[in-house]
Amino acid sequence: MRNFEYWNPTRLFFGRGETDRVGQECRKYGERVLLAYGGGSIKKTGLYDRIVRRLQEAGCSVTELSGIQPNPRLSKVREGVEICRREKVEVVLAVGGGSVIDTAKIVAAGVCYDGDPWDFFTGKSVPERKLPLGTVLTLAATGSEMNRNAVITNDETQEKLVVKNPVLFPDFSILDPENTFTVPKDHTVYGIVDMMAHVFEQYFHPVPETPLQDRLAESIMKTIIEYTPRVLENPKDYDARATIMWCGTLALNHLIEAGLTGDWATHRMELELSGVYDIPHGAGLAILFPQWMEYVLPLIPKKFAQFAERVWDIPRGNRSDEDLGRAGIERTRQWFREIGAPTRLREVGIGEERLEEMAERVAKRGPIGSVKVLTKEDILTIYRRSL
Repeated sequence: MRNFEYWNPTRLFFGRGETDRVGQECRKYGERVLLAYGGGSIKKTGLYDRIVRRLQEAGCSVTELSGIQPNPRLSKVREGVEICRREKVEVVLAVGGGSVIDTAKIVAAGVCYDGDPWDFFTGKSVPERKLPLGTVLTLAATGSEMNRNAVITNDETQEKLVVKNPVLFPDFSILDPENTFTVPKDHTVYGIVDMMAHVFEQYFHPVPETPLQDRLAESIMKTIIEYTPRVLENPKDYDARATIMWCGTLALNHLIEAGLTGDWATHRMELELSGVYDIPHGAGLAILFPQWMEYVLPLIPKKFAQFAERVWDIPRGNRSDEDLGRAGIERTRQWFREIGAPTRLREVGIGEERLEEMAERVAKRGPIGSVKVLTKEDILTIYRRSL
């Protein structure tokens, strides 16, 4: 295990009815609130009216940033920064999933920066402060409600990049599982794939002697696998939704990566896919991850054998570590298919045409991977094997 520092300042309010705290929590930071949300589903479910009512009861005035899309756009961030400055916003409130929260994070930081928020993603600048930020989570997936990460797509260049900075931790997040009851099946599935992929990135690594981190990661993976059928069969199963929601948060609140170096190559490769083709992030991860696993299997066969035995309960028999690990990888691919995720690029309309271009762009952004540092040729091979 390696040395580490762990700090997570986000205050969580978890459970049924916690949504009603939103007004009093925002009011602690100011009166003028920017309400950021997506395509309008929160209005259909009544959540929008509920939140606005609670904000007004607490003495807050509300300005809106609506229409935030999946694979959130830089143009919407810039719009949000402009609104905040014009309306003298004091608090940013994100109501939605990871795309809304990530947009709100960069808006909150961008207001406090004199340049273009894209500078945070290109390394030209780093966030130094932000407006107070709260979230009401409506989709269990990214863990953005309790982490320091944000992912944004540049509309003009089709680049989809990530920034990681402690300034971006939300000040508070409200996790009410009832707010996920109406999430469509495909969004639920892609959210589940995303949280599993987050655990994969931190579980498969080259650092020796991380038994506690391994067990934490394995418990999250096994719980997701156990509760996914319940969520898909009955979207209003409160306990199942609550369990999946908490798994999504724990999968990427930086706890299980303490003391190790995660890989994150698959995420870097997928960001290029969804940046160029605008496919769901979870779909891209379901396609790429089994291919990456097979590619690096010979480098850490014992970890993959452990994964097969502990997570998928596959008996060893007379198999070698590599053969057992391969069985675990195939079971992972099969599970993705069972829950309704794609496992081939052609299933989402992607062919050979831009694979080399994308591989080159990923490689140019710096070394990726800790299990194996991937070159352009490695990345292109994984892309091609995913067709």
